Amino acid sequence: MKTLTTPVFCAIDTASLEHACALAEALVPLGLGLKVGMEFVNAFGPQGIEKLCEASPDAPLFIDLKFHDIPNTVAAAVRTLSSYFKPAYINVHASGGRAMMEAAKTACAAPTRLLGVTVLTSMDDAALRDVGQHDVASQVERLALLAGDCGLDGVVCSAHEIKTLRTACGKDFVLMVPGIRPAGAAADDQVRVMTPPQAMKAGATHLVIGRPITQADDPAQAARDILKTISN
Repeated sequence: MKTLTTPVFCAIDTASLEHACALAEALVPLGLGLKVGMEFVNAFGPQGIEKLCEASPDAPLFIDLKFHDIPNTVAAAVRTLSSYFKPAYINVHASGGRAMMEAAKTACAAPTRLLGVTVLTSMDDAALRDVGQHDVASQVERLALLAGDCGLDGVVCSAHEIKTLRTACGKDFVLMVPGIRPAGAAADDQVRVMTPPQAMKAGATHLVIGRPITQADDPAQAARDILKTISN
């Protein structure tokens, strides 16, 4: 499977639609894709996504809503999003199980690619034990292999699982990696983090980076600095 050349998707989850569009206009010409999540979509709805696409019509888009429900409901949501917006990626929770993921994959309209969320990067082994799981590493690998078996194009995982999943799932399996922080940046609410060059060297397909870019004094320059570290 051919992968997109965009190395970084910038998380555009802001409280202002105008600011989001301004960020898109500044960042997309540098080669970044855009990621919108629950904060953005709940605030601005589908109309907000349309406005963002109008501001940067050529931007690769990752709609990050992490669907997790009964198979029919998730399939309907995936069908609607992929058919209407034609984003590069959308995602579902792999923990929703085989039937849900297979239904979502069948419903996903080309050229959109479907990813499975493994374990959120805000969770560690202790947090997983609280919900009846054992450890992050084995749970991530189990869910990634299941996602691949269900026909999904890849998974969302932390940088710490990249090497294991690249070996287990193959070179063409998409690894979308959030929890990326440039050297010296605050981890914020992320637990399993890594720097951009470390993650790309480990085998990530795409990086998701938000606050280190969007909250910088000069977001475009922050993006250039990050891209420079992964271009060598």
